Amino acid sequence: MSEPSDWNAVQDCLSGKTEAFEMIVERHQKAIFNAALRMVEDYEDAQDITQTVFVKAFDKLSSYNPKFKFFSWIYKMTMNESINFLNQRKHHEELHPGLFSKEKTPEEKLEQAILSDKVQDALMCLQPEYRATVVLRHFEEFSYREIAFILEIPEKTVKSRLFSARQLLKDHLVAKGIPANG
Repeated sequence: MSEPSDWNAVQDCLSGKTEAFEMIVERHQKAIFNAALRMVEDYEDAQDITQTVFVKAFDKLSSYNPKFKFFSWIYKMTMNESINFLNQRKHHEELHPGLFSKEKTPEEKLEQAILSDKVQDALMCLQPEYRATVVLRHFEEFSYREIAFILEIPEKTVKSRLFSARQLLKDHLVAKGIPANG
């Protein structure tokens, strides 16, 4: 569905038709959950963050600026909630390997799982602000401008963080035996 329908749902909610928010949740829940999961690596924590994001979005609907995509606005909340959660959490738990499996041969599945684990481990070694930038750019495919909006930083800082994060990831992966060109 197109962005104008998000705006229509927001307008409906603001005019008292709160059931319109259900459409927003249904449309964006999976993407918000996946973003939170990539940031915090825990299924239940990602569910909690997703729920918190939608509650906050509903409470703050009147502050939504239609100049920006609704999804970018709610995604920004997701990144902020995830970063806040990570700053409060003292330990990291590993993701279940089955979350990364594809329909491939058993050997390919094993290789992909090992690589995914190494990439996820490397990602989790990054500071949250670097991790968020990588997730937004490479997993969610946001533009630099959208990332700048979501993280509330200049576009130049996005590029700098992304460059640094890529270098840190490369160094970590090479240290774990993954070739730099692979």
